[in-house]
Parts: sequence; C-alpha cells; structure tokens
Amino acid sequence: MGAGHSHKLYRPGHSPVHALPPHCKLVAAFCFVLVVVCTPREAVWAFACYAALLAAVAAVARIPPGFLLSRLLIEIPFAAFALLMPFVVPGERTTVLGLSLSEPGLWGAWNILAKGTLGVATSVILASTTELRALLLGLQRLKLPPLLVQIASFMIRYGDVIADEMRRMSIARRSRGFEARGVHQWGVLAKSAGALFIRSYERGERVHLAMVSRGYTGVMPVIDEVRASRTQWAHAAALPLAALAVCLMGWTL
Repeated sequence: MGAGHSHKLYRPGHSPVHALPPHCKLVAAFCFVLVVVCTPREAVWAFACYAALLAAVAAVARIPPGFLLSRLLIEIPFAAFALLMPFVVPGERTTVLGLSLSEPGLWGAWNILAKGTLGVATSVILASTTELRALLLGLQRLKLPPLLVQIASFMIRYGDVIADEMRRMSIARRSRGFEARGVHQWGVLAKSAGALFIRSYERGERVHLAMVSRGYTGVMPVIDEVRASRTQWAHAAALPLAALAVCLMGWTL
C-alpha cells in the first residue's frame, strides 16, 4: 500500500493525537471501549463523562463536531433495534408520554445506545487520526497473527480495485442500454456478479504468482519499524485511565 493511500474517514492533521504511534492509539481505544462496556448501565452520569472525554480528544485532534456526528449515523440500524426493546421485552411496565413501556426494555435500550454510540465514536476518532497503512503497522507491532494482518492489508489494497472494476462493468451495461428496472434484469446482474468474481479470483492468482516469483514465503517484510516512547504511551493511556476512574466510581457510588 502506498504511503499516500488513505480512507474517507481519515482527516490529515498535525495534532498530538495524529502524532501518537498507531499501536498506542489501538490499545487506548480498545481499553477505553472495554471500560465503557464494564460500566453499570444505571450510572447514567458516567456515560456523560465518557462522552466529555471523547469530545476533549476530538477537540485536541481538531475533528469538527459535524464530521464526527455525521459518521455516527452508521449506528442507526442498531439504534432502531434498541428502540424496539421497551415494547417487546417483558417485565414491569411504566408509562412514558402515554405509552406503556417495559422498564427492563428501557434500561436495555439505554445500555445499547449509550455504549454503542461511545464505541462507534471511539472508532471514528481512531480512524480520523490514523491512516490505514499506519493501523496495519500498529497491528503488526501488537503481534497480531501475521496472516490476519496480511488478509486485512490485501482487503484494503484491492477493495478500491474491485470497486473500480464494478464501476467499469456498470458503465459498460449502461452504454448498451441496460437499466435494472425489475426482476427481469436480475439475470444480467447475476451474470455480472459472476464475471466480477472470476476476474477478482484470476487477479488474485496473478498477484500471488508475482509475489512468489519475488521471494514471498508467507511473511511480509517489515519496512517501517513503529516504536513508541514512554511519554507517548503515557499520553495514550490518559483516556482509558480517566475512563477507568469514572467506571470505578460508577460501581461504588
């Protein structure tokens, strides 16, 4: 993957969050989400504190609130599921705005919405401040199984290639007067999907043969060695440690 390759979520910048090594940010994000999940759902104030902590990180990273909020829309399907819980979960009932709702369902919906939203926001901030290539290097540094890192690398590398192939096939169909208007056109789309699979498979075989001919033995060489100082680890640990203090108070208060 070229050094200039980036994804749509990434926002180039020179903030302290951008400057942290990727494996530090990965560990910090994972620990923060783990602490959020372990927080009792009844400690509503704790989730407000977590949101404030993430807002502070976003401010340091110079991520506009609108950008962050727009990326949170990805959780709408899960939010819709959570909103159904007060109506379908059995248990004691309570009246809210004239509706008879389940108390366990309300707590369950709140639990999913609060923790899910914080988890998605953490992922968005991580992706907004870390390039894909850096994330892969961070996973390597954290000793993730090399095969999984390679699979993720190839998925990222060739996702755009396959998307371009799909776009060219779509243009070719439209240039021949094809429009998918109903069930009768599904056959053409199915053939296109089959052709795309065959082309992708053949491309993968050619890439693998090219790699083998250049000495590939199942392990990718490490070109950039990513290291982190104690100061950088301390900066990255600030978020999960602050969240841990809030979580402990949530269990004791």
